[in-house]
Amino acid sequence: MTLATLFQSDGRRLSSAGILLLMAPFFMLIGFAFLYPLTNLLSISVLEPQPGLENYSRILDNPLYAKVLMRTLWIAILVAGLSLVLAFPVAMAMVASRGPMAIFITACILLPFWSSVLVRTAAWAVLLQRNGLINEGLQAVGIISAPVRLLYTQGAVVVAMTHVLMPFMVLPIYGALRNIPADYGRAAAICGAGPLRVFREVTLPLAMPGVLGGFILVFLTALGYFITPALLGSPQEMMIATLISQQLREFLDWPFAAALVGVLTLFVTAITLLFSKVFRFDRMLGAQM
Repeated sequence: MTLATLFQSDGRRLSSAGILLLMAPFFMLIGFAFLYPLTNLLSISVLEPQPGLENYSRILDNPLYAKVLMRTLWIAILVAGLSLVLAFPVAMAMVASRGPMAIFITACILLPFWSSVLVRTAAWAVLLQRNGLINEGLQAVGIISAPVRLLYTQGAVVVAMTHVLMPFMVLPIYGALRNIPADYGRAAAICGAGPLRVFREVTLPLAMPGVLGGFILVFLTALGYFITPALLGSPQEMMIATLISQQLREFLDWPFAAALVGVLTLFVTAITLLFSKVFRFDRMLGAQM
């Protein structure tokens, strides 16, 4: 079979063999960098210190671990929700803007990708400390009389994670809004609909694929986030990624840490499968049908 035969198509699409050949390096990378380490970790969780589900039983028997998982779920939902509220107006502004303003808004969205997450998290630590800019500003306007504790709180984690992950919400929504023909809004206005009704009955329903895609992307990323909760969060309110790191670095309990990874992986997989059943992924990414 020649290379030309592998890539033979109907003029619009590659053959199945050609697609598989092009995807082979990607699958090899996924297998080497993700599936192999994950399989090893999961095997450790059931084989050490002795074969069985003892490590998973520890998670179920101790309510502390269930509390950590529920806290992680709550923070991920909160971050995704706040990102959605902040990202939608930005995406609408990107669609409506032209020329230098569009370039400026796009640059503001893409600029965070040019800096490390660690740098952005450290910047929030500087802003939120007792003598930081936020405390000094609140005292200057008379809202507070003394510095308040902003750093090492759940609120600090939510705000910083929202800032870091919001671009992943803006881009899918922008893609969905851009695919909405402008004639739809004008036709609704001609029929007597006001701006609010046009948004509620035309723009928002048609943008839902991008909204759902951005929400699930931010939500799943937030579930396993580590750097921001580790630097800005309190040890008493840790998330599951921080708990896994603690088991590895402080207690050297690899089997139990692997069991926590297994629980998180199962949780993420279940949510992903649920969304893939309810919503088609091509629509979630804002593709035209």
